[in-house]
Amino acid sequence: MGKRNGSIPGPDAEFDVFFKNIGQYTEMKCGGGAPDWTHIPPEARAELARQYAAWQAAYAVTLVPCTSPQTAEKNRLRKVSEKALRDFINIYLRFHPSVTDEDKRNMGLAVPNPTKTPVTPPKEGPSFNIVQLGPRLLGVNYCFDQGRRGSKPPGVKGARIYYGVFDGPPQEQKLLPASVWSTRCPHVITFRETDRGKRAWFALRWEVRRGGKGGQSGWSEMVSEIIP
Repeated sequence: MGKRNGSIPGPDAEFDVFFKNIGQYTEMKCGGGAPDWTHIPPEARAELARQYAAWQAAYAVTLVPCTSPQTAEKNRLRKVSEKALRDFINIYLRFHPSVTDEDKRNMGLAVPNPTKTPVTPPKEGPSFNIVQLGPRLLGVNYCFDQGRRGSKPPGVKGARIYYGVFDGPPQEQKLLPASVWSTRCPHVITFRETDRGKRAWFALRWEVRRGGKGGQSGWSEMVSEIIP
């Protein structure tokens, strides 16, 4: 079933069935059975039923050869009805403790998965380059493989930029003394006045969450640039 706006289907025929089911199920649950819903005011249910009747009447006209104004009216009422239904769901159904997950499934509403799938960090770190941006300023531009600049692998929240100023290249990336969290690029790093003319070295790792919680990718290659 194609859906948009959360649980609401896109095609008119599916929307009509979905809308009707919400109204009928709500009336059944508010009908005095056990356990019944007492949190939905009768006037709210009546307004939802009125809205469905208006939509269904306009929709039914278009199921046979019809005029452009009739189609336009159906489309107008679709927008109005969809907003009314979405508001009703969000106010009375989606978050109220009386409405169980089983109820939501019976109505065709989305049920959040309480168990999040762990994200496995990539094996390799980002590809990146360093650009001079002005006095004491270096910018870090990173990407994933051949992706666009600043793009991140699925599930990855950002990149950890490790850097340091050395006369020659460090023997390995973990010797870079400073690091900074980045979610967009170019990420600008400001160096001290006394570092101008020296060479800064950089290496990056993807991070699932800030602080390395959830894991980091492997190291990137080291890249260096003169501090302007």
